[in-house]
Amino acid sequence: MNSPLLEVRQLRKTFGALVATDQVDFDVREGETHAVIGPNGAGKTTFIKQISGELRPDAGSIRFAGEDVTGQPWQKRSRKGLARSFQITSVYRDFTALDNVALAVQARSGHSFRFWRPAREDRSLTESAVRILEKIGLDERKSVLAANLSHGEQRQLEIAMVLATRPRLMLLDEPVAGMGTEESQRMIDFLAALKGKTTMVLVEHDMDAVFTLADRISVLVYGRIIATGAPADIRANAEVRAAYLGEDL
Repeated sequence: MNSPLLEVRQLRKTFGALVATDQVDFDVREGETHAVIGPNGAGKTTFIKQISGELRPDAGSIRFAGEDVTGQPWQKRSRKGLARSFQITSVYRDFTALDNVALAVQARSGHSFRFWRPAREDRSLTESAVRILEKIGLDERKSVLAANLSHGEQRQLEIAMVLATRPRLMLLDEPVAGMGTEESQRMIDFLAALKGKTTMVLVEHDMDAVFTLADRISVLVYGRIIATGAPADIRANAEVRAAYLGEDL
C-alpha cells in the first residue's frame, strides 16, 4: 500500500496551559477528501496552521509527499504543492475575476510581478486563467470586479486561485461559511466535482457539506482526535454523538 500523501504523527502545540493539539495522528491519502470536524475551541484552526506551516508544532512530525516538512515555512510547503485556500488566495477586490486568477497563474510560473505589464496582457496567463474559470463555472463573470461578485462567487474565486497553483493538496477552511442555501449547494457541487482529482482536507461546520463530500472524517475535541472513519461510521459513533454531533444527525 502506498504511503499517505500527508502524514502527521504525535503533533502537539500548547499556548501556556492550553493544549491546542494533543498527540494528534492524522493522514490523508492521494485523491481523498478528508474532513476535520469538531466544536468551537476544539483546536481545528491551530491544527490546520501547523499543517500549512503558519505555526510550528512543539512536538511531533509532518510529512508531505514522503518528505519531512515539520520545520519548513508555509511558503516552501506551498511551492511543494501544499496550499491553504486563504493563505494564497487574497482576492484583489479592484481586479476582475480573470485578473485575480491570471496573477495566481503568474505566481505559479515563478514570474516576477510585472505591474507595468499587467497579467491580463500576457496571453499565456489569461488563457490558463480562463480555463480555470470555465472549470469552476465563473467564466461568464470573468470581467466582473471581484468586489462586485457575490460572497459565494468570491469563495469560488479564492479556490480557483488555489487551483491555479496546481496544488497536490488543498486545505480548505470552512469554504461554505456565511453562504445562503443556494450558494452553499453550488459550492458543495463544485467541490464534489473535484473529488478524486484534487486531494483535500476540509475543515467545515456545515454537516451537509461534510457528509456529502468526505471520504473520511476525523473528529477533533479538546485538541485530540477521538475518532476517524467513513461518514457512516462517524455518524453512528456514540462517543462522537456525545461530544459533538448531538441529536441533529
